[in-house]
Amino acid sequence: MLKIPLFTRLVIIGLVLAGLIAALPNVFYDRVETHNDALRTIETAGATAEAEADASVWPSFLPANLVNLGLDLRGGAYLLAEVAVDQVYGDRMDAYWPEIRDALRSERDTVGAIRRVNAPEGQLRLQIENADGMATALQVVRNISRPVVSLTGAGSNDIEASASDNVITVQLSEAERVATDDRTMQQSLEIIRRRVDEAGTREPSIQRQGADRVVIQVPGVGSAQEVKDLIGTTAQLTFNPVVTRTTNPNEAPGPLNVLLPAADEEGVYYVIEQSPVVTGEQLTDSQPTFDQNGRPAVSFRFNPQGARRFGDYTQENIGSPFAIVLDDEVISAPVIQAHIAGGSGIITGNFSVPESSNLAVLLRAGALPAEISFLQERSIGPELGADSIQAGTIACIVGGIAVLAFMWASYGLFGFFANIALIINVGLIFGLLSLIGATLTLPGIAGIVLTIGMAVDANVLVFERIKEELKTARGPARAIELGYERAISAIVDANITTFIAAVILFTLGSGPVRGFAVTLGLGIVTSVFTAIWVTRLIVVTWFERRRPRTIEI
Repeated sequence: MLKIPLFTRLVIIGLVLAGLIAALPNVFYDRVETHNDALRTIETAGATAEAEADASVWPSFLPANLVNLGLDLRGGAYLLAEVAVDQVYGDRMDAYWPEIRDALRSERDTVGAIRRVNAPEGQLRLQIENADGMATALQVVRNISRPVVSLTGAGSNDIEASASDNVITVQLSEAERVATDDRTMQQSLEIIRRRVDEAGTREPSIQRQGADRVVIQVPGVGSAQEVKDLIGTTAQLTFNPVVTRTTNPNEAPGPLNVLLPAADEEGVYYVIEQSPVVTGEQLTDSQPTFDQNGRPAVSFRFNPQGARRFGDYTQENIGSPFAIVLDDEVISAPVIQAHIAGGSGIITGNFSVPESSNLAVLLRAGALPAEISFLQERSIGPELGADSIQAGTIACIVGGIAVLAFMWASYGLFGFFANIALIINVGLIFGLLSLIGATLTLPGIAGIVLTIGMAVDANVLVFERIKEELKTARGPARAIELGYERAISAIVDANITTFIAAVILFTLGSGPVRGFAVTLGLGIVTSVFTAIWVTRLIVVTWFERRRPRTIEI
């Protein structure tokens, strides 16, 4: 008998209703987007009358997840950036110097005096007084090395030491360089993402490309320059001891010192020690504020380790100046008046209110581990995005009408049932896209159009099978039942192969290719569901009410 249990019917209807309700916000896209923006504003900046009014334009009891529009549909900025991963090697060697120096000092009787000498970028060179103690010095340095933390570098150490005369050269091992490059890229991706998110942009796409490049797509911004201004600054904040202040830009800073300009005083330079007391990496928070004179400033707070080091330094150097250095410029060089405990302070300078807010965002998001350069940039206007949406909509409508007309003309009433399921299928696709927070691009629209054409294939297989079963004169109920049962294997086989292709596209592709793969994969899932269960429920419900003695397909 042609029967569907009540529980199964309720599950099918529930899934369809849930998917259509999830897709509903996309019908009122502008209204729901205004509602979501208002909620985000209330959460970050507090409630205002305008924000509460905007939040009320969409009922709070309804879902508010939208299908995010990609760069080619909304307009925005596209950037291809390259990360200078080699820069990190020198920073690693600078960080090793105090540890190696202290370890060698414990063997002073054997190696004699130790001093650091100039070396190429990425290397650390140490000169020891007693060449006879070279073997001991090398062993001390090698004992400091640590295992490489990566799958490919298992069994290797992070640094290598070699000797020539009385000079020891220390550098990262090849395995550690590979692991460092990977960590640098991961950190850069996360910091770029945090900076872009801090600015309140909608659903940016930030992806690694190759060994040292990053693709950044930010929908809804006016130009690529806005994104560059936000993420192009490394925001490397350090607190360094001051050696002297000068007006001579050519003054020799001396070994292990650097000469940096003052940000707010033209013609003024500071000679500072190269090794910082604390860095921006130890910051836990930064906020725009005002100083005691009402001028814009930035407050900051260190983590426990940074607070302890900062407190110890200020306690031991009362009366001495120290420099607050941001991106190789001294933005402030105050004199330490007292012990600064608690790990918090304030950065003052010639800031405007927007500049202090932007600096706080950059510091709060963290310092980029290495400099980035932009290889490509382009801006896509919202008018072009609107044209893309219109073209995609027309393509969907034309393709949908053609398929609907073909099915109705070919299969009559059963074709009408298939058309209802096809409309539900498109709604379910948008519902799933909304639930997972997917981004819809122009290739994604192509995937939906392709799904519309493929969605009826399963129904065609079922209907043709039912026509074959009717020839055996077993009756319409038995023919419908056998038609669905015997067509399932062909439907599953045909869609699994396409789904595998979608998975491969998603795994190996990037950007637009992945957008196409997502809509195609979701479309296959919803197509199989609507063909096997939704259409069958419609047909069974109609058959139970009409009880026809014969059916024509």
